Amino acid sequence: MSPVSPEAIRAAPKALLHDHLDGGLRVATVIELADKIGWALPSTDESELQRWFTAGAASLDLLAYLATFEHTLAVMQSAENIERIAREAVHDLVADGVVYAEIRYAPELHQLPAEASIEAICSGFRAAEATAAAAGAPITVNLIVCAMRTEQRSDEIVRVVDRVRRAEPKVVAFDLAGAETGWPPSMHAEALRYARENHLNITIHASEPPDLELISDALAHGAHRIGHGVRLQADMTIENGEVTAMGTLARYVLDRGVHLEMAPTCHVHVGAVPNLESHPIGPMVRAGFNVGVNTDNRLMSDVMPSSELWDLHQAQNLTWGEIEQLVVNAVSSSFAPVEERRRIIDTVVRPAYSDLSLD
Repeated sequence: MSPVSPEAIRAAPKALLHDHLDGGLRVATVIELADKIGWALPSTDESELQRWFTAGAASLDLLAYLATFEHTLAVMQSAENIERIAREAVHDLVADGVVYAEIRYAPELHQLPAEASIEAICSGFRAAEATAAAAGAPITVNLIVCAMRTEQRSDEIVRVVDRVRRAEPKVVAFDLAGAETGWPPSMHAEALRYARENHLNITIHASEPPDLELISDALAHGAHRIGHGVRLQADMTIENGEVTAMGTLARYVLDRGVHLEMAPTCHVHVGAVPNLESHPIGPMVRAGFNVGVNTDNRLMSDVMPSSELWDLHQAQNLTWGEIEQLVVNAVSSSFAPVEERRRIIDTVVRPAYSDLSLD
């Protein structure tokens, strides 16, 4: 069996389903674009600014975390900048060995009309995909469009998603994002009803208290996937790295194969778990839960898909077989057409991990 190492994980094919465009900018790009528009940053030194972003994410203070986005969003208010940032995001994922990704954003946070910002993002994705394909490192990247749950525009946004996806196949799903405690999915029942009736793919963030209630509410309103879902651990017993008992909600999620878009480092940063050693993802994948590994906000948490998998391997002794399962879970639960999912798994993921002499 090939040893698990940072280099081997980086080279192996990976999938990413939960990654925010405004949380994944390059530090150098933030500095350059801020200078162009006259926006003041906490620092113009790349290392110092990275430390500032990560400190905000790791502060266990939601307001401090959210304050970091003020600076990324400030430089994302033109089609030119948004297209560049989307293009760079794909290039960064290609360099990290990602072969399929879904990146999400909220048009309410941008001054451009929703259709214009969607067009700019998809244009950036396509340009980077073409470059990657020409270099022999193909990747497919699609877009999830979010409505902010603390606002009242979800009815408008879900109709934009429905309208745009008919001409733009890269628009693959609707999401509810933003602060969760006090803003359950049921507050956006009409938008979610419209999404269900018009056969839109739905993923809903559920990572904050009241823990199981938010996950249950998301499922009741039609979520095909759960953004994060780490607090499902409250409905199970984990002993010595194994799930030994579970309640009715955890059993429902397991039996129906509901995909949980886990982002382990983010979960430590927001206080959902104290450290990676105690994160439930290892026990859950061993128990057969449909879980995957994600980054959430690459800039703020200073992570990449490969670094997340390496850190989990070190913390929980993940095997190559478990890493492969996490990747297969993500690809098979993606919102790409089923033919594309099968192609990626059968011709890209399985052969690569087989070559690693998996046990």
